[in-house]
Amino acid sequence: MKKKIGLGTWSWGNKLFWNYKSVNDDDLRETYNEALKRGFDLIDTADSYGTGNLQGRSELLIGKFLLDTPFAQRKRIQIATKLAPYPWRIGDKGFNKPFLKSLERLNNKLDIVQLHWSTATYNPMQELGLLNNLCDLKDQGFDFQIGLSNIGPKRLQKLLTYLSMRDQRLKSVQIQFSLLAPDLQKQYQVKKICEENNIDFFAYSPLSFGILCIDPDKDDNKERSFIRNVLFKRYKKPTYELRRCLKRIAKQRSVSQAQVAINWCCYQGTIPLVGMRKKSQVLDVSNVFKWNLNKVEFNSLQEASENCLRKMPKNPFSSV
Repeated sequence: MKKKIGLGTWSWGNKLFWNYKSVNDDDLRETYNEALKRGFDLIDTADSYGTGNLQGRSELLIGKFLLDTPFAQRKRIQIATKLAPYPWRIGDKGFNKPFLKSLERLNNKLDIVQLHWSTATYNPMQELGLLNNLCDLKDQGFDFQIGLSNIGPKRLQKLLTYLSMRDQRLKSVQIQFSLLAPDLQKQYQVKKICEENNIDFFAYSPLSFGILCIDPDKDDNKERSFIRNVLFKRYKKPTYELRRCLKRIAKQRSVSQAQVAINWCCYQGTIPLVGMRKKSQVLDVSNVFKWNLNKVEFNSLQEASENCLRKMPKNPFSSV
């Protein structure tokens, strides 16, 4: 099976968590161009990516870069966005304006439209109305496929039935999936449903905000946002053994820890969405296409993950 890795763009426009600065937009363009050159054929974004008045910035940048993309390359890649089910986006027309705005920002290149999170725990009818809205947009002639994000196995089954009543199938499901992800048994249930229904499984945050890339034997003094520094401090000690396991495999393979963590996702048939902001990161991650974990390596990572003393926080918007 051919490996697939997506380019994640949450950091493109996010000041709070990722220290985004518009002066680095040329780096992002270079990242985008290199990703296309190296065989990344999926780009994931969202209409909420971008802090404050920069909301939609990620889509805007991708749309700008698409203008200079050769037709053959443009045709090959898939652009997936996520529309946020904010409380005021209700009913079966709640996504009409946001959808058209995303389409405009992305210069009419929009292949997968995903519901950003599930509203099942606080307003289940909102979710159904917005999915109905996406089905209506497709019936009106807009050419895209439907995806879900932050969804649990029970809700996923219900929504699959709901979509089939509208004669629509689900293209993708996106959930937090990594060696540090919480509720991995629940994620595996979602994955099983995806496999049974031929749905792409997108694994977001496969590097756990970069925690899995920290060398266990070196002082880590990189410049980061205040939030990420706090997070890294909290997770450094409890994840030490897991990172040691990653480093041991990385050393034996002459690769990076990032490559090992991403290959753990690929080994299980998922499509990891890797956040990248620099060409050097693309060059490193693209080497994942060249090698695979063996069973012994995979099992040792599974064991280290299970024994890890602290997992990532659960997404509060994820349904059961």
